[in-house]
Amino acid sequence: MSFTGKYELQHQENFEPFMRALGLPEDQIQKGKDLKSISEIVQDGKKFAITVTTGTKVVKNQFTIGEESEIEMLNGEKAKVVVQMEGNNKLVTEMKGMKSVTELNGDTITHTMTMGDLTLKRVSKRI
Repeated sequence: MSFTGKYELQHQENFEPFMRALGLPEDQIQKGKDLKSISEIVQDGKKFAITVTTGTKVVKNQFTIGEESEIEMLNGEKAKVVVQMEGNNKLVTEMKGMKSVTELNGDTITHTMTMGDLTLKRVSKRI
C-alpha cells in the first residue's frame, strides 16, 4: 500500500491542549487551529518525503524507514527519529517523549500523536 498522494485535513481532536503542552504561544495556537492543512506524501520504497502546508507555514521532512533522520516537529523543534513501518500501512516513531502513529486506510490518513495522557488526532482525506 502506497502513502503517495495529497491529503486535506478533515478534522482534528485536542489540537489546542496538545499545542499548549508542546509550548506553542497562544496566538499561534489560535491562528493554527482553523487553518486548512494539506499534506503531500511521496513514497519511494522505504524513502518518504512529506510536505505539510498549513496556511503560509510549510514543513518538509524526509526519512527512510529504519534509518535515523532529523525531522521538524509541529512546534518547529528538530528531533532525531527512526521511523518504523508496522504492517504495510502504519508509520510509527517516538520523539522527545511523544509517540507518533500515522495510519493509512484507503483514502484516509489518521495521524495520532500521544504525549503523556494527551492525544492529538488528525484525520485527512486524499484529494
